[in-house]
Amino acid sequence: MIDLSFPGLRSKFAGRRRLTTRENANKTSRQTSSLHFVRFEFKYILSAQKRRELEGDLLYFLEYDPFVAKRKNHKYHVRSLYFDDPIYSAFHDKEDGLHSRSKFRLRTYGSTLSDDAPLFLEVKGRHNNLVFKHRTPIDTNGLDWSSFRGEILSRKILARAEPSSVRDRFEYELYKKNLRPIALIDYDRRPYVSKYDPDFRVTFDEKLGATRTGSLYPDRLRGGKLVLPGCTVLEIKFFNHIPSWFHRVIQTHELNRRAISKICEGMKSLDMVVDNF
Repeated sequence: MIDLSFPGLRSKFAGRRRLTTRENANKTSRQTSSLHFVRFEFKYILSAQKRRELEGDLLYFLEYDPFVAKRKNHKYHVRSLYFDDPIYSAFHDKEDGLHSRSKFRLRTYGSTLSDDAPLFLEVKGRHNNLVFKHRTPIDTNGLDWSSFRGEILSRKILARAEPSSVRDRFEYELYKKNLRPIALIDYDRRPYVSKYDPDFRVTFDEKLGATRTGSLYPDRLRGGKLVLPGCTVLEIKFFNHIPSWFHRVIQTHELNRRAISKICEGMKSLDMVVDNF
């Protein structure tokens, strides 16, 4: 556990004003509803035991994201359908460590159509150390999205996405690179927000699964594979700097930052690509 008696830590945080529930709710609303952001994101892989120890320590500094505070188990589901070209350029850009890269995906927050979750077209990428994400909403009303796959799905996205630079760029790259939906990534997420530090967010992603499909809602997740079985992906997200108390967390729990991509790990699990390393 973290030693809260180490010089200055307890007194430092005892003297700091804790963000109110309303302030955290407003902050979270801004973060989750924003269609555009640029920030830092660091990832760590945790064993089940390491997660239990770490999550227990973090409760001194964190509280549940208001969006999940009253939900059972304080989690929500995340589903993403990723696009790539026939030679998997986005995958290889990540594996080769290109400093500037991006990928398109559909993102929703339910595993079935009945969840009535919003749907977004997103482009996410990296420029040097900064991560960017831009998204635009897609109108799902009146359509059975489980019946669309491949090229038909791409056409429906273009027809239903809200006009934006994201939609225009997707259309351009769709035809220039022959993009197509290639794989589905699912996981459960438990999000936290800092009690003391505005815009510092921590998420625990578990039960990662990958399915090779061209549909957002395939009839059955046949051929799906677990990704990093038994492990949790810890992500920290911030705009300026890591709080001093989290540096202590890193030292105490000997956390090692990992340059991991859920879609790349999923594609490897599905034997869609050959891992040369």
